[in-house]
Amino acid sequence: MSERNVAPNNLEAFWMPFTANRQFKSNPRMLVGAQDMHYTTSDGRKVLDGTAGLWCCNAGHGRPKIVEAIQKQAAELDYAPAFQMGHPKAFELAARLAAKLPKPLDHVFFTNSGSESVDTALKIALAYQRQIGQGTRTRLIGRERGYHGVGFGGISVGGIVANRRTFGTMLTGVDHIRHTHDIARNAFTRGEPEHGAEFADDLISVINLHDPSTIAAVIVEPVAGSTGVLIPPKGYLRKLREICDKHGILLIFDEVITGFGRLGTPFATDYFDVVPDLITTAKGITSGVVPMGAVFCSSDIYNAFMTGPENMIELFHGYTYSAHPLACAAALGTLDTYEEEGLLTRAADLASYWEDAVHSLKDCPHVIDIRNLGLIGAVELEPIAGQPTKRAFSAFLEAYERGIMIRTTGDIIAMSPPLIISEAQIDELIGTLRDVLKAID
Repeated sequence: MSERNVAPNNLEAFWMPFTANRQFKSNPRMLVGAQDMHYTTSDGRKVLDGTAGLWCCNAGHGRPKIVEAIQKQAAELDYAPAFQMGHPKAFELAARLAAKLPKPLDHVFFTNSGSESVDTALKIALAYQRQIGQGTRTRLIGRERGYHGVGFGGISVGGIVANRRTFGTMLTGVDHIRHTHDIARNAFTRGEPEHGAEFADDLISVINLHDPSTIAAVIVEPVAGSTGVLIPPKGYLRKLREICDKHGILLIFDEVITGFGRLGTPFATDYFDVVPDLITTAKGITSGVVPMGAVFCSSDIYNAFMTGPENMIELFHGYTYSAHPLACAAALGTLDTYEEEGLLTRAADLASYWEDAVHSLKDCPHVIDIRNLGLIGAVELEPIAGQPTKRAFSAFLEAYERGIMIRTTGDIIAMSPPLIISEAQIDELIGTLRDVLKAID
């Protein structure tokens, strides 16, 4: 173990994101290594990764092709500007990614995170409407309990209260439709719920309130992840598509979590057979190894900007690190790994086994709902009266001590393991979680 891979003495300077800083620093959980399905802690324990890091390490950890690609790229070309310049791997990566998307999604704009991808997609949607002479379309529609990153655009269209309440008025001209979580009718559903497609009609109400000529785009997660794994009811996404088509509104799928094999198809658009106008991605694009994101858009949207003098910039938007050479190399190595090991569809083979395993927790104490799709699962716990989030957080801490990593949001436990997980490791993950649920109050 290298000198830097030991627990540091001073934890104060780092203001940790989305973390109970005081609790963590009083009893830190330090990860110093990772390989395949496991993290290594600073005290030498192995922890089974039940969350693919933060929904992102789809190919697992320490994968040779990704590591080699980064090492080689760092020595060859460490940085190249993306403004008015290019490098070969950016174009190779864009072409390979576009080939995995259904037509007409065949253009790629590179970002550095899911948050940047969302803000980019929202800006493209607004600019596109203006390009085609629909400049009155400035309103954006999100959804309650939606998570679209932490930029001001993302929290404006997002609908998780804790992510919004302390940051002022955010963007103006934003409205929200209801989430689809309906525990009264859909508790313990396996896969897509039967009830709730009618929630899509909320969009009609919003359209009638504001007039369709004022609405630029609607953004939803096909499967809402960070809010606690909310599976769309059967037919819901198709209804949204039909409503958007009828009224000239762009539909954006936030696939930062569902992209790159999480549901057993390359993207959720494939799983649900519903094609949006824009897709936001990140996380699995590099298996979490180097920060990167991307927005996929249709040729109609791209071509709408390709007018005017050829020497003029068509879209005044971008990032210093768009298509960073190391990120592109990591993404290409990741795609090679996905393709050679069949990981973009492997979740389909494991889905039934995973579903049975997750739903076997139904009889555990305090469990009020279980949800699953592909290789995503959630166990919702009854909150402790007057102490929301405490029960799930206690489960998180106990799980770490017992050698598994889970995520919690509110009183919901979420799991999304790397796509390389074995059936035996599913048994270990769920079996340990059963012990955890029996151990907490």
